[in-house]
Amino acid sequence: RAKRQSARYVTMKADGASVEDIEKAFNTKMEMTVYTSEGEVDTMMTPMDSIKHYKQFLRAGFMCMDAETGYVKAYVGGIDYRYFQYDMCTQGRRQVGSTIKPYLYALAMENGWSPCDVAPNVQQTYVLPDGKTWTPRNGSKTHYGEMVTLKWALAQSNNWISAWLMNQMSPTALVRLIHDFGVLNKDIHPSLSLCLGSCDISVAEMVAAYTAFPKKGVRRNPVYITHIEDSDGNIVAEFTPRVKEVISEDAAYKMVTLMKGVMDGGTGIRMRYKYNINAPMGGKTGTTNDNSDGWFIGYTPNLTFGAWVGGEERDIHFNSMALGQGANAALPIAAIFLKKVYEDSRLGYSPEETFDIPVDFDPCADALASDELIEVESVGLDELAN
Repeated sequence: RAKRQSARYVTMKADGASVEDIEKAFNTKMEMTVYTSEGEVDTMMTPMDSIKHYKQFLRAGFMCMDAETGYVKAYVGGIDYRYFQYDMCTQGRRQVGSTIKPYLYALAMENGWSPCDVAPNVQQTYVLPDGKTWTPRNGSKTHYGEMVTLKWALAQSNNWISAWLMNQMSPTALVRLIHDFGVLNKDIHPSLSLCLGSCDISVAEMVAAYTAFPKKGVRRNPVYITHIEDSDGNIVAEFTPRVKEVISEDAAYKMVTLMKGVMDGGTGIRMRYKYNINAPMGGKTGTTNDNSDGWFIGYTPNLTFGAWVGGEERDIHFNSMALGQGANAALPIAAIFLKKVYEDSRLGYSPEETFDIPVDFDPCADALASDELIEVESVGLDELAN
């Protein structure tokens, strides 16, 4: 496929070259300069081998914003633009996996739920509008058959709870909220499986969206240029962030509570034990089918950042979850970046910063009353499992 899409193939085809001539051109060694992780290397290689060579590189995108001003503080679109001319920060969109779950949970918090509300941790089969069925899988059976809190469920990135929660909500409302968060991809269809991140979103869109959580529900658009000056130094244009209230302050406070749980005792915990970053932080990891895409989007009180790692083609993937999961493939990029930020006092960011949440705020004040919990439990876990 890559061969047919290459400039060499397209040009030869347009010039009327035969299949045999094209094949010979692609399989004849020639002098060329190729990119390696150690720098450029002059070598003899066939064009076909050069295509395979470049497919072996993992691609990555990374962005960091000041969550208050919207100013973009770091931006990485790829490896080396001379050889990889595709921006995986704003231009490329990939399936986001479980990093979509905070949008689902935000929708729940907006509809009166709390981090302490409980849900049945069992595998269920759902009947879809077209009559087909869907049975989501989960990577762990820890606490199977128990009622678990939403905070625990998000921290563990539990797919069964996400599907159950989506079934309580409206997929259409989730799509609407995702767009309110600043996601520009209009090709997102309402479905139960959307709660597991089946849609494509860019790194830049995800990072900008997550600014709403530490900033009381108000999302900031990225600001890449602060002002423009003419040749005499006169300012001819200034740019400030566009902001939009996406969720209420109350829901945002609850989301910070939920997403701190991810970092302190969930799928993002290696930020603590492996990289020794103990700053207040919320975040979410994400991994797509066949370990094709690894994601991590996170935030401190004043910085929001995100990384994606994957192959150039979607069918390039890791062989195991241990290697390909977002916590292993993408989170380390954010961790190493954040350590360097905190080590440089000139940048003005400190691990001592705290989230601006009222000291008397109780994220579980609206949790279901005990009689309501009994009503939920009375459905019966065996019945739900069936």
